[in-house]
Amino acid sequence: MERTWTVAGTSLDLREAQRFAVEAAEAAGRLLWEGSRGDLNIREKGTAGDLVTDLDLAAERLIVDRIRRRFPDHEIFAEEGGRYAAEDGAWTWLVDPLDGTNNIAIGLPAYVVGLALCADRVPVLGVVHDPVSGRTWSAVHGHGVSVHSGSVGPVPLRVPHRPVPAAPVLAWTQGHEVRRDDSTLRALKVVLDSTARRVLQLWAPLLSWVMLARGDIDGIIGYRPEAVDLPAGVLLAVESGMVVRSLDGTEFDPRIGNPADRRSFVAGPPESIDRLVKLVTAAQWIEPEVRRLTPVSLSSVGW
Repeated sequence: MERTWTVAGTSLDLREAQRFAVEAAEAAGRLLWEGSRGDLNIREKGTAGDLVTDLDLAAERLIVDRIRRRFPDHEIFAEEGGRYAAEDGAWTWLVDPLDGTNNIAIGLPAYVVGLALCADRVPVLGVVHDPVSGRTWSAVHGHGVSVHSGSVGPVPLRVPHRPVPAAPVLAWTQGHEVRRDDSTLRALKVVLDSTARRVLQLWAPLLSWVMLARGDIDGIIGYRPEAVDLPAGVLLAVESGMVVRSLDGTEFDPRIGNPADRRSFVAGPPESIDRLVKLVTAAQWIEPEVRRLTPVSLSSVGW
């Protein structure tokens, strides 16, 4: 099946790019798996409580170096190193070398490596590798999701049918810079906590996207999420048959470069997406009341 993509006069075989990205993600995963069993050099990144380790930097360097050697004309946006400009801005790689740094810092084995390739801002390839299980999921625009596991694969992802639940299991993700006193954030959490059977906050958004693509959970809600891991996650979801919408129910714009307020989303199976949208839009009715309440600060309780 033809998978060549052409943009701005340049063509790329997405099958070749898929193989390359899977190999790069798995190489970074081996580095993380080995390094996670030793001492970690952990330090704060920014003022929002996020962390970075030497493993983040080493895995990113491995992936970025491979991309620059194989695709020297492509642009790169990496979680730690920022932008690596190139002559051909039509093709852009997004690199999240360690999605789940806060988890690995406390010894929780819930982290993944994420890569995405965008053509003229549109995600066309997404790869997520789980070093703990040794499995990798890759999605190509218009060609579904493949599962890679050691010498087995790639094989097409088969999503089992799940009946619409009375109370869904949902995952939640938010951007690092979202403030605790954000009234929209607080209203959304009140609604979700009071209606969902369980709300997972994994600190590893790409792992949540994989769980949604596999049919393990019933939906994901994202409020002003980080930009670097969103394209791969959205592509995995859409190519597995899920639906992604903006919080108001309108069509979601997956292109990179959108500001944070246009990245908020609700994602789930087509048979329940309308119910999920109604769930999150209900937050607007209680937001005025939530805004009147003063959240408890850490300093007020002596932290």
